[in-house]
Amino acid sequence: MKRPPPLSAAKFYAILDTGYAPAERFVELAQAVLAGGADIVQVRAKNSTTAQRIKLLQAVAPLCAAAGVPLICNDDLTAALAVENVGLHIGQDDLPARDARLALGPDRLLGLSTHSFAQAQNTFALGDILSYFAVGPVFKTGTKPDYVPVGLELVQRVAALSPSLPWFCIGGINQTNAAQVRAAGARAIVAVSEVIRASNPANVVKALRQTME
Repeated sequence: MKRPPPLSAAKFYAILDTGYAPAERFVELAQAVLAGGADIVQVRAKNSTTAQRIKLLQAVAPLCAAAGVPLICNDDLTAALAVENVGLHIGQDDLPARDARLALGPDRLLGLSTHSFAQAQNTFALGDILSYFAVGPVFKTGTKPDYVPVGLELVQRVAALSPSLPWFCIGGINQTNAAQVRAAGARAIVAVSEVIRASNPANVVKALRQTME
């Protein structure tokens, strides 16, 4: 088992999403994104039960542990706590960050989605609570069809704040526009459908990570 590098060094955050791939492919996809150099892996299974999420986490966890890559569960505290060393990612309407940290304890990772400049600024007051935050959706995305894209301007404004917390840009990011996101000030990105739908997910992760380096 490798020791994970600091999140501040992360460039690419992979999400395995049941909205784009069946649960049966999660081990295969985890192997691919890890081979490609993913720095963090998240399991997101919106329409699954907690028991099903735990099963997915248990399947992927040994691969992440062997690679020294943190594993995150999306929006299910119970599932996260059921598997050793798994972190949690929450949204603005989920469990409050301070409550989540209290339940998780001090050592597990905790991330928060932000969708506006004010929400990103609010993470500064949570520096001792959060491990990282995400900004998005930068571009229109099928993953969050009801969200209005925040655009590159918000990326620029957040970058200008020089956040002390690691932060990731998410939403509609692909090999065509990743360089624009980096030019706007991002240093780390998340991509979902671009990776999961690819014929060679490992190569896509490598390419996106290289763009951010």
